[in-house]
Amino acid sequence: MKPDNMFLPSQARPRSWMNAANVCSVGLLVLSILGSQVTSMDVIVPNRLNVLNGSTQRLPCIFTSCYKVDNSKFAMNWTFQATVNDTHEMFMTYRHKVLPLRTTQFEDRVKFTGNLDANDVTVTLSDVQITDEGFYHCYVRNPPDRQQGHGIIDLRVVTEVPPPRDSTIAVIIGASVGGLLAVLIMSMVVVKCLRRKKKQELISDEQKIEEEGKTDGEGGTEEGTKQL
Repeated sequence: MKPDNMFLPSQARPRSWMNAANVCSVGLLVLSILGSQVTSMDVIVPNRLNVLNGSTQRLPCIFTSCYKVDNSKFAMNWTFQATVNDTHEMFMTYRHKVLPLRTTQFEDRVKFTGNLDANDVTVTLSDVQITDEGFYHCYVRNPPDRQQGHGIIDLRVVTEVPPPRDSTIAVIIGASVGGLLAVLIMSMVVVKCLRRKKKQELISDEQKIEEEGKTDGEGGTEEGTKQL
């Protein structure tokens, strides 16, 4: 019997509890990013996900950028690392289009479920196995942004259903935090883009003043030459 069939009757309760905890971890990450100075592309992922063995799990990865995605320049890589000392195994990439890479680790169990128009490069892992436990790396590059964004998800697989509990509070918290996340992410993008635009305007003004100074200097030199 497959693990997903074993836990099918009682998946609803633990999944609600785990989803609320997972959403809260994303919220803490967003708040920490907002509290720091945003100077380059940022990738938002949950720090840790607790996933039930045999279930299907989304691996969220959202990036912020002031520039619209250009399919000819945009690049994305998803890699898996069993431990911090192991090499990375790439299982999903983007080169003009999404390209799932068939690996011995996942075979065809990973699918792209994101939306590039919404800066979302989420993937979904089905029939989660104990061997899927490890670190999932989401790499994003969106020119003209110069720096590459990078997020790491620590995925842990649990084999037992948590004890029964009232999941109403967990669901409410999850829904509330989810709505707050959308507002925070939007605010973060706006603040980032305004800062970048202001910085670019300052640089442009400085370059203009410098060029005018050079022009005035050259003009004065020519007049002095004529008087001689």
